[in-house]
Amino acid sequence: MLSRWLITAAICLSTALPASAELKLPSIFSDNMVVQGDAPIHVWGEAEAGANVSVDLTLNWKSSNTASSSTRSHSTVAGDDGHWKVELNPIEFAPEDATASGSLTVKSGNDSATFNNVLLGDVWICSGQSNMGWQVRNSNNAKEEIANAANPNIRLFTVKKVTSLEPVDDVEGTWVECSPQTVPTFSAVGYFFGREMQQHLDRPIGLINTSWGGTPSEAWTSKEMIEQVEEFDPLVARWNEIARRAEAGNPQLFRGKPLDGNNPHRPANIYNAMIHPLIPFTIKGAIWYQGESNATRAHQYRTIFPAMITDWRKNWGQGDFPFILVQLANWKQRSENPYESPWAELREAQSDTLEKLPNTGMAVTIDIGEADDIHPRNKQDVGKRLALAARKVAYGEDIVHSGPTFKSFKAEGSQAKVQFENTGSGLMTQGDELLQFEVAEGDGRFVFADAEIVDSETVVVTAPKDSNIESIDAIRYAWAENPQATLYNREGLPAVPFRTDDRKGATFGKE
Repeated sequence: MLSRWLITAAICLSTALPASAELKLPSIFSDNMVVQGDAPIHVWGEAEAGANVSVDLTLNWKSSNTASSSTRSHSTVAGDDGHWKVELNPIEFAPEDATASGSLTVKSGNDSATFNNVLLGDVWICSGQSNMGWQVRNSNNAKEEIANAANPNIRLFTVKKVTSLEPVDDVEGTWVECSPQTVPTFSAVGYFFGREMQQHLDRPIGLINTSWGGTPSEAWTSKEMIEQVEEFDPLVARWNEIARRAEAGNPQLFRGKPLDGNNPHRPANIYNAMIHPLIPFTIKGAIWYQGESNATRAHQYRTIFPAMITDWRKNWGQGDFPFILVQLANWKQRSENPYESPWAELREAQSDTLEKLPNTGMAVTIDIGEADDIHPRNKQDVGKRLALAARKVAYGEDIVHSGPTFKSFKAEGSQAKVQFENTGSGLMTQGDELLQFEVAEGDGRFVFADAEIVDSETVVVTAPKDSNIESIDAIRYAWAENPQATLYNREGLPAVPFRTDDRKGATFGKE
């Protein structure tokens, strides 16, 4: 592994030179890296205060018929604190039958750093908690997947897990080519997503895995955003008290272990150490698999999750870059009766984010979870569904990228017609019957209903006779930790869980 800072050999051997004289670049710059095409390329680091710094990126195009090269250069002067940053003009992607590879060289005085085997492609952040961090070697068909993973046009970078009370400037990690040797411990969701995108786009893909199991979204959000959003206040107050008790020698215990302020659950602690150092590395977008750790505070997630996305976009300075999330998979044992589900409410908060923020997409995984394991092994389908959403949101492709989504309903007594969007070639049932629809009258007591597909966009639900429901006022679908979700479109994508009521009994979407 390359050292945390890339320093020339001459400087490493000269202990007499002050630190300010060293040319330094963050670890996100290394051999085998991918630089983002069709966008300004940001390069930054440290040098001696006031020193001139030059940056040269040279890429060679190779195809069956032609060969050419592109060079982008920029010079700047390090500030009084030694920090410098340049922005290279965008480089267009090569024709479909060509690839671009080359080197990035940075010079300052007698010092230089050169990174080889650099590709032009699309760079994606892969972040979240344990289901994003879940490794290829622990997923379905791991042996076969690893054996077939040799692909030099996919590059992998894994950020070491670390926390910080304040923003830091670097992470520990290095870029590597995707191979049977490097892929086993990489994010399975990230890899399978990247593989789908690389095969479809026929261009290099760079994947930056920055994830940590069991962490809440507030830990991935900056202090500046946390201070602006009222919903973060109780979280900050709780962790301030935890830190105070730890400093006083009377720490709060969690699962038998003492908590202190430098904890991965504390707001901003992971952002400071695992997101901030990556900014402003130019990216195409981000994929996100998280929410389990916020499920007991699902209503709050409606605010703090969009705030996190907004925070990243603002700090990256690349506008509203594509952000594609995974909706929580089904989990736990099934119930014979309808019930209030915090996981269903968290999924609803995730769905709501698509309406609140532009350039967002979602992969629904309500059908590929495991009742006995919060970490489903089928990460291949997760990657495929993320890729479909990314192709629509990030690349503007006119494709069926989502399963059916609720549009409206019209009730006539104990029967109601439910209209759906994103039905593709039409609605279909997977299995022998259409299940998991619930209906309620004004009192909010939900019962399972009979359901039938009547045309390509419509489902008719009927209250059971023994329910004594005379007028359907609210409808839910797949509202449970582990529903038996059977509604799909003919493209094979599951319907998005929904409810037309809220906890106060109000309804929406009714014609």
